[in-house]
Amino acid sequence: MTKQTLVRNFKLDEWPIYKALRLRSLEDSPMAFGSTLDLESQRPDAVWAERLRNAVASGHDCVLLAEMDGAACGVVWAKADASDPRTVNLFQMWVAPEARGRGVGDALLQAALQWARQSGAHRVGLGVAVGDTPAARLYQRAGFADCGAKEPIRAGSAALSQGMVLKLM
Repeated sequence: MTKQTLVRNFKLDEWPIYKALRLRSLEDSPMAFGSTLDLESQRPDAVWAERLRNAVASGHDCVLLAEMDGAACGVVWAKADASDPRTVNLFQMWVAPEARGRGVGDALLQAALQWARQSGAHRVGLGVAVGDTPAARLYQRAGFADCGAKEPIRAGSAALSQGMVLKLM
């Protein structure tokens, strides 16, 4: 039986799902993100609810949920750049281990790019952990190119992040 993947916007009341995915992503891939499980797990539920509520209401954010056969399995956050509204930045992209290799990452990325285009963006930027990783290969297949110097993924970390950009003309 083929598993069905659906990518859609988070709803306001789905902050517990967002929280669970975010914490799971930080536990699964601690060297891939600018934040840490320790920091994020200390946030009260009200902060998680407010974070999602503000994003949904802003019109400048698009927080996408991937589901496979109805189970939450991935997330990506697209956000219009505050200093250049023609640029959308992607954050928090993650796919659960049980859903990897099934096109979920590509579906999330394509939905985020579609939102960026509909928002009038001319380019999409992101940072990816340095290395020959599935994430880097996903972005390269989609046409993203390296830009800028490699930087620490977060303060005090030896892991590096590479900026990437995709022009949407």
